[in-house]
Amino acid sequence: MSYLEEIQVKNLDHLGIVAGLIDEIGIVKIINNKLGIDVREKISAGTVVKSILINGLGFVSRPLYLFSQFFQDKAIEKLLGERIKPDYLNDDKIGRVMDELYKYGLNDIFIEVVLEVIKKFEIDLKYSHLDSTSFHLDGEYKREEDKEKQEEEKIIKERPIFIKKGYSRDHRPDLKQCVLDLITSQDGDIPLFVRVGDGNESDKAVFGKVLVEFKKQIKFDSIMVCDSALYGQENLQLIQHLKWITRVPMTIKKAKELVQNIEVEEVKDEDKEKRSDLNLESYTWKEEIVTYGGIKQTWLIVLSEKRQKSDLEKLEKQLSQEEKKSQKFLKEIQSEEFEHPQAARYKLKAINKKLRLLEIKEVELIETYSKKKEKIYKMISLIIKKGEEISRKTKEAGKFILATNLVEENKLEASEILITYKNQQSTERGFRFLKDPLFFTDSFFVEKPERIETMLFLMSLCLLIYNLGQRELRNCLKRVKKGINNQVGKVTLRPTLRWIFQCFQGIHYVILNGVKQIVNLTEERRFILSLLPASCQRYYL
Repeated sequence: MSYLEEIQVKNLDHLGIVAGLIDEIGIVKIINNKLGIDVREKISAGTVVKSILINGLGFVSRPLYLFSQFFQDKAIEKLLGERIKPDYLNDDKIGRVMDELYKYGLNDIFIEVVLEVIKKFEIDLKYSHLDSTSFHLDGEYKREEDKEKQEEEKIIKERPIFIKKGYSRDHRPDLKQCVLDLITSQDGDIPLFVRVGDGNESDKAVFGKVLVEFKKQIKFDSIMVCDSALYGQENLQLIQHLKWITRVPMTIKKAKELVQNIEVEEVKDEDKEKRSDLNLESYTWKEEIVTYGGIKQTWLIVLSEKRQKSDLEKLEKQLSQEEKKSQKFLKEIQSEEFEHPQAARYKLKAINKKLRLLEIKEVELIETYSKKKEKIYKMISLIIKKGEEISRKTKEAGKFILATNLVEENKLEASEILITYKNQQSTERGFRFLKDPLFFTDSFFVEKPERIETMLFLMSLCLLIYNLGQRELRNCLKRVKKGINNQVGKVTLRPTLRWIFQCFQGIHYVILNGVKQIVNLTEERRFILSLLPASCQRYYL
């Protein structure tokens, strides 16, 4: 045997960090306990799930039918265990495991993983955030929809989802889709609850039910934060025993009146520094006690200077565009010949429906004769501004209302309500991660709705692993008061885990004459590993 034939080089890169986080959580053990271990199988269901999660966080944008290829150049025995071969991870095996996961209950498995994470990593659950997004899909996904009784079913459904067209957050109304509801912690954006819904599902119809189910599944005292889709009389009655913060839709009459008539309070000099420290210097607000839907609430009417400036600029732009449009309409109606006065006024009414800030008003209807000596009517009109509408929009500019049922002895500071709602972007960050083109959303090649649900469950586990790793790293950097260089060479205490993954590119697992070793482990990489859980370090040190 030649010298070169005695050397084996496999890529490890950042995948040891991913594998270590999976081990630290105990995902393989949880899956195997749920699904069982068949001694005849070369690889357990838990290890298959681990391999899917490693693949999902490999950021190579390969669908699952190229799954075994992903591990061809990887240190698979180091990552998954001795005697594990890439060809064990074929599409038949992955499909069987996905079906077993679905049959057992995706929600039950996810909740057990979450509870383990909460306990082990001491996740602060004072605030939880709910939002939803849609994933568009190719394919037919035909089902017997005449058997569907959505309004009568529980929020955790026994039937598979319906893949169908609905409101698309991806701006692809031409494609069928499914919906993902996600609840995350404010502490580290950790996914706490995931639910996959039908493509035409309405947030307003299910958000209240989602929160009730979440509280049944995970029993702790958390303040739920959600956008205006939650705010409706039916939902408020449904969640009256929960604590919540949400935004009030401006379609509610009381909200319109307050925004139009109330003046937000001036900031006192002694409060300016405090608001600056909280990054709220551009906000002012006023509190009101309101009863809506039979629930006593605190409404916080907020004015954002930045948003006000943006809204006023949009209003000016809209006014300018309508002026051009109305000039065209004016020319059109004044040049047209009408057989009857009613026809002219009907045309004017139809035109005005297309305008929001301006109005074309009839000045005079002239009776005259056409070239054929037939009696006709011509309209003289002019353009006027809708003063009340423009004034209303000007007063509303930059204002929004936040509501909470935490009143009296449970009352929150106004600044805390506002900061907490601003952190609603934690779920949006999760959606950006799941929809990243480098992530394996391209894996939606599966033909059954059950597989779609299972894929989203696995993707959500990837999000949990990623955010947990990022949280642990940032917390450790904060404790040791030492940063690391980011992409542009500046020291930061809040690096993204994706950047850390990039920093670990080029680490290899080498077997030379039977001796196994890790190469390219620099001092900087060793320092980063010292900040991560011990299970991550074992793959490198």
